[in-house]
Amino acid sequence: MSVIDPAEKPTPGEPTTPGLIGTPVSATGTGEDAWQAWLNVSSPWPELTLDVERLIVLGAHPDDEVLGAGGIMAAAAQAGVEVVIVCMSDGRASHPGSPTMTPEQLAERRHVELDTATDLLGVARPRWCGLTDGALAEQHHTMAGLVDAVIDEEPDARTGLLSVWSHDGHPDHDAVGRSVEEVARRRGLPLWMYPIWMWHWAVPGDSTIPWDRLRAHMIDPTILAIKHAAIGAFDTQVRPLSDDPADAAILPPHVLAHLTRTREFVFA
Repeated sequence: MSVIDPAEKPTPGEPTTPGLIGTPVSATGTGEDAWQAWLNVSSPWPELTLDVERLIVLGAHPDDEVLGAGGIMAAAAQAGVEVVIVCMSDGRASHPGSPTMTPEQLAERRHVELDTATDLLGVARPRWCGLTDGALAEQHHTMAGLVDAVIDEEPDARTGLLSVWSHDGHPDHDAVGRSVEEVARRRGLPLWMYPIWMWHWAVPGDSTIPWDRLRAHMIDPTILAIKHAAIGAFDTQVRPLSDDPADAAILPPHVLAHLTRTREFVFA
């Protein structure tokens, strides 16, 4: 995960959501108790089904894929699906102004953290694209080309795409999602999108969210325990780097509560 500048404005032509600009990480946001109450009393959510041989998983930062879809990835791998993780940036911008780690050191640590997490989940280590963290909105065509290249490695496989959601409320997340949506439309491939920050800034029943497209994946208890351990591997994100305010945890407990549930949700 990486921070968002509260003063940042959406790129012209982008859909606008309150996102992290309206509800920064430091704010309490919508509590997990409120989500659980609403999710459990709403109509039963259709179950996610992945009828694919190859699942390409896209994230903006090193941890997105595990946070939003770690259970789905692990279950798919156990079922014999080839899981290919593509991480667009190296995550060096998560702690700007840190007195403890340089951006280069942070990028190295985050690389190790994601490798460790994927090893725990039993999926192949990620492909690293190294695009500019915090500026992915400017690299739409590059990202679409990278996704095309991974698809073309196995042109005859039944391939599906699993990406961070295009309306998640973080500019990098939204940019990755839009690029993947373009590729999926152009190539006629199935696409599922996992939200991360939406659970923080949105509210149950929010009319701007396409709830009718939501699909649920119940995580096997063993896989859930492994996912929790994999999230713990992201030491630079879930724990402060130091006592300095610039080193605060990017994923405090009230955010992690949404991402350690017994179910993962995606938009189909």
